[in-house]
Amino acid sequence: MIYLDNAATTAVWPEVFEKMKPFFMEDFANPASIYAPARKARAAMEESRAIIAGSLSAAPEEIYFTSGGSESDNWVLKAVSSRAAEEGRKHIIVSSIEHPAILSACRYLAQHGFTVSYLPVRQDGVVDPEALKACIRPDTCLVSVMTANNESGAIQPVKELSRIAHESGALFHTDAVQAYGHIPIDVKDWDVDFLSASGHKFHGPKGVGFLYIRRGLTVGPLIHGGSQERNRRAGTSNVPGIVGMGEAARIAMRDMADNIAEETKLRDELIRRVEEEIPFARLTGTRKNRLPGNVHFCFRFVESETILILLDQKGICASGGSACATGAQEVSHVLTAMHVDPEYSHGALRMTLSARTTEEEIDTTVEALKEIIAKLRSMSPAYRTWQEQQQKTDS
Repeated sequence: MIYLDNAATTAVWPEVFEKMKPFFMEDFANPASIYAPARKARAAMEESRAIIAGSLSAAPEEIYFTSGGSESDNWVLKAVSSRAAEEGRKHIIVSSIEHPAILSACRYLAQHGFTVSYLPVRQDGVVDPEALKACIRPDTCLVSVMTANNESGAIQPVKELSRIAHESGALFHTDAVQAYGHIPIDVKDWDVDFLSASGHKFHGPKGVGFLYIRRGLTVGPLIHGGSQERNRRAGTSNVPGIVGMGEAARIAMRDMADNIAEETKLRDELIRRVEEEIPFARLTGTRKNRLPGNVHFCFRFVESETILILLDQKGICASGGSACATGAQEVSHVLTAMHVDPEYSHGALRMTLSARTTEEEIDTTVEALKEIIAKLRSMSPAYRTWQEQQQKTDS
């Protein structure tokens, strides 16, 4: 199998799995208890908290463990809006390319009296800070713009956007699910108030994530119940998941420079070969300011679903866009926001690499793509019509 869908989820590194194993059957105690085995589990959790905090230039008490990015995103939007509503500030700004966890939460809030504004993006998939300046209002309570997009891979100007939000008195949140563990992030330098991440995007386990909440902010819980996570997130702690996420974060920080260099080299080689060897292929998003392992193309005269099925038959895993939208027949909201030509957007293909992707896998994938797309186009009435028009023009 050639796995090129690391933006959807990643394999748990063997070192991560080994670190987790004892907390399933040996050190399994509930960390909220007071006896010695519980203290051991609690200490392992706090070690992970410290690792993650250090990776962000944050303090350990600013890191709160959750079930993943979607919970973290919902927590920020709903908790901040609830408090802001008491002050009469009921305007939220998000980008038009956000993850469904943000967009769905915004639709929920819009049904409860909030006004939501959606920032446009340029054709390269990047939010223009001037658009935020034009949109922000005195009653804006929160601005949320992702660090990097899950489809185009475009990295956003988070630091500048945060500054604009704060100048107007609004709080700033960034969904860093796709970026954390892959590019350097410094919450102090960026001056963000909230940041979301999810363990399974950087070779940790599924079902665990974290939310950074800047010290001094008063934010109520999303989940009520026990006193876990300093009374802010109820529920028995997922100790194995938290330990695994911490170990995955440690490895990601240790290897980040090497991973960025290797993934960027393979990414650029894959982009070069597709552009040179497959006609009617358009790279989606910015060419340089993108995640190291992200390659997203749109192909004319083919449908992405068929490409994916035929790639799967060859043992190659990729996607047509966000895994959270799989099964949807409409064009991705990200491509729509980027004004991608409909003749191309139906042929979207995302290939996302990992540190262990090889040059041989890239070669095999390009050859498979060439064969598949040529075959599909030979059966496409639209492509045959185009060929006939070209022949007339040439004659």
